Amino acid sequence: MEVVSLPGQVAKGKVWLVGAGPGDVELLTMKAYRVLKSADAVLYDALVSQDILDLIPSSAEKIAVGKRAGKHSAPQDDINQLLVTKAYTRKNVVRLKGGDPFIFGRGGEELQTLVASGIAFEVVPGITAASGTSAYAGIPLTHRDYAQGVSFITGHCQLASRPMDWQGYANPNNTLVVYMGILNANIIRDGLINAGRSPDTPVAIVSKATTASQQRFIGNLNDLAQLAADPALEMPALMIIGEVVQLADTLNWFEPAALSQQQTHTNVKTSSN
Repeated sequence: MEVVSLPGQVAKGKVWLVGAGPGDVELLTMKAYRVLKSADAVLYDALVSQDILDLIPSSAEKIAVGKRAGKHSAPQDDINQLLVTKAYTRKNVVRLKGGDPFIFGRGGEELQTLVASGIAFEVVPGITAASGTSAYAGIPLTHRDYAQGVSFITGHCQLASRPMDWQGYANPNNTLVVYMGILNANIIRDGLINAGRSPDTPVAIVSKATTASQQRFIGNLNDLAQLAADPALEMPALMIIGEVVQLADTLNWFEPAALSQQQTHTNVKTSSN
């Protein structure tokens, strides 16, 4: 769909492409917080946590445009058009995305639309899901003894139409992080094993990372499909595949239950005032 600008009019505002980080509101950057608090309109994704959405001013227009596998609430073309339209009628338009907008966030596509329409914009990067998830799960993405490199891929997949480089991803000296791969866990498992990665390679699926609902599902590559099918697994979830997962228990520091209790106590204290 061709994005339509408003003939004879000049865009009134500016679009801020903001990364909301992996979930924990305290991982939001100071700049993202400042921009969000001055927003006149916010177009937000499904993966943005409620704690961060609660920071949006009550006076701002809030528009949910998020997409999840099998649950698209707005086609990308419609989101692009909405960004352009809002920039003509609002001063500060925020496009709020989970994680970092330039890592599997389609941020580049949306900015191309703004450029074509002559709309001013800025980008505020966020902590990407891979970094936040690995830190809160006790899994360093690189380590001198376990992994000398890391690859980020999406398993969202058009796997059939875009063949994956399984041979490259099967390198035992690298960590593989898979975004949006839960629905294709069996394809990912088979692709890596068939390319030579050991079925015993440690893997972790981390659900709702950095939040009080975080859960870790740890096993080996051969079990990846079973881990992904666990009924307790909630979206969003990220896969980490590689020898570094062996460190998950040793380096685990995050206690979701303690955070949940702390938040409950804070809510009770606030509501009693």
